[in-house]
Amino acid sequence: MRLRGAAALVASVAVIAACDGDAFSGDLVEGVPGSSAATPAITGAPRIELPAAALSTVATGLRIPWGVAFLPDGTALVTERGNPVPTFEGRDDTSGIARIMSVTPAGQVSEVQRLSEVDMRLGEGGLLGIAVSPTYATDEWVYVYYSAAGDNRIARLKLGQPPEPILTGIPVAGDEGRFHQGGRLAFGPDGMLYASVGETYFDSEIAQDPASLGGKILRMTGEGGPAPGNPFAGSLVWSYGHRNVQGLAWDSRGRMYASEFGSKTYDELNLIEPGRNYGWPVVEGFSTDPRYTNPIATWTPTNIASPSGIAILGDHIYVACLRGQTLYRLDLDGSDPRRLLTSHGRLRTVTVAPDRSLWVTTSNRDQVGREDRVPQPPDGDRILRLTPP
Repeated sequence: MRLRGAAALVASVAVIAACDGDAFSGDLVEGVPGSSAATPAITGAPRIELPAAALSTVATGLRIPWGVAFLPDGTALVTERGNPVPTFEGRDDTSGIARIMSVTPAGQVSEVQRLSEVDMRLGEGGLLGIAVSPTYATDEWVYVYYSAAGDNRIARLKLGQPPEPILTGIPVAGDEGRFHQGGRLAFGPDGMLYASVGETYFDSEIAQDPASLGGKILRMTGEGGPAPGNPFAGSLVWSYGHRNVQGLAWDSRGRMYASEFGSKTYDELNLIEPGRNYGWPVVEGFSTDPRYTNPIATWTPTNIASPSGIAILGDHIYVACLRGQTLYRLDLDGSDPRRLLTSHGRLRTVTVAPDRSLWVTTSNRDQVGREDRVPQPPDGDRILRLTPP
């Protein structure tokens, strides 16, 4: 299935864009014509010292865990991305294999299934997001996002059975490399399936192209069709103008948030509203143009953030950061940033567990972690359990 209703979206973009507010004045960022150099960015934040009892290790021996979703019985399903990595002690014959693992609250890890459909080329693709149907008790559907040979795909499956694609044709770069794949899947409080899609790095203009799935947040039914109430008739698009969103979460009021990797100037945390344009590649950070929606928080990318997964617990949003190697806690308006978990390397995913703790995955064995010489634990990547202060 591919994006439909492109003509309707083209006609609607001008209307929605004209309604965007929050214009921000200031000098322009070189190379990003719509952005302001006066964007307020987080460059540091106080560290919260955690008591020993607040943090524990749920599981070790994982290989580039990417997505985490919980079954009704409290068992977590964890995707291992599957890009080839050096061998290490603790697992046999797993190099380059994309797998769904199960992890019990007590930390028992077992393989559920391997997905041969996943493309194994190096880069940021592979087996990425995972989501469990909100009606799993009756339908047993599990949803996955993965890179295939010629595209990215969203599929549903029943555990142990082959995936059934529900959305194909999500853009993927060619042989140059697999970058900016997005990949997060999550069911919203409305029961619809949301997916974050990157703009492939090599063709960033597609983020502004209403006929492309790239650089968007999508909203769909469990069968992969445009969800009722989407802002553009016949379209999967919920919001657009995104670079590489990897975090999706909702607060108790049903408001949607997303984290977004910046390029060279500003990583972003955005409050997502349907039909809005978040600016990329015209805007990075705050905009001087009222057609684009400004983030609620930004970071300077170099060694500060690179935000991936996010989770909301109570009145705080938690942001797992890769190159920044920290878990940020912010108020829901993006203020009062604090740092947690600063000694575990690259952090990919944070999610709220059934017991209201946070599960956080490391991503130290991926290619970037090795290039940055992040310490490589001999027992592989891990899942941490945090009881927030």
